Amino acid sequence: MASFLSLLRRFYLTVYNWTLFAGWFQVLYLVLKTLNESSHENVYNAAEKPLLLAQTAAVLEILHGLVGLVRSPVTATLPQISSRLFVTWGILWSFPETRSHVLVSSLLISWSITEIIRYSFFGLKEAFGFAPSWLLWLRYSTFIVLYPTGITSEVGLIYIALKYIKESEKYCIRMPNKWNFSFDYFYASILVLGIYVPGSPHLYGYMLAQRKKALSKSKRE
Repeated sequence: MASFLSLLRRFYLTVYNWTLFAGWFQVLYLVLKTLNESSHENVYNAAEKPLLLAQTAAVLEILHGLVGLVRSPVTATLPQISSRLFVTWGILWSFPETRSHVLVSSLLISWSITEIIRYSFFGLKEAFGFAPSWLLWLRYSTFIVLYPTGITSEVGLIYIALKYIKESEKYCIRMPNKWNFSFDYFYASILVLGIYVPGSPHLYGYMLAQRKKALSKSKRE
């Protein structure tokens, strides 16, 4: 029974990783194709569908950590996925005015390259039990550049959206109402920006520590 469950786990994670690999590969392809044939203003519209699907599917990674399917701590996975979902759905999807900005291109390129490498690495690990050393190096090294560019793009787009959030009052709940509750999406977005200040260096430091650990282990093997 235990061996069957282990096999089922590997099969599921293999399918999951390669499905997300395909999704992010499509995002990158559409972004680069659009930049080559058109302009950065059309990037979001070209890549929207696979972006929404691939980024939303990442929610399952939180569940994977909670039920023990993977070793990744939820404390590291949750903030990263939550911030990406906020930018994807709470900013880009919700406020079309932000979609034509050049930061969308840098955001999607940073995200997609990172995820293509990550999902191919874990896809091979689950399917065959190993991944080539060069892919291991890419998995734990490319973030050194792509994490700062991705975070900068995320913060920039949230900041740009603040104007439209305030003007539209979208997702705001005003009193009086039957719940006796109020919510201002504008200030919530500012709070999210504030969380990036301590959160980003902390997560970057965690990733550097993981890189050192993973590359040291590979050398011993």
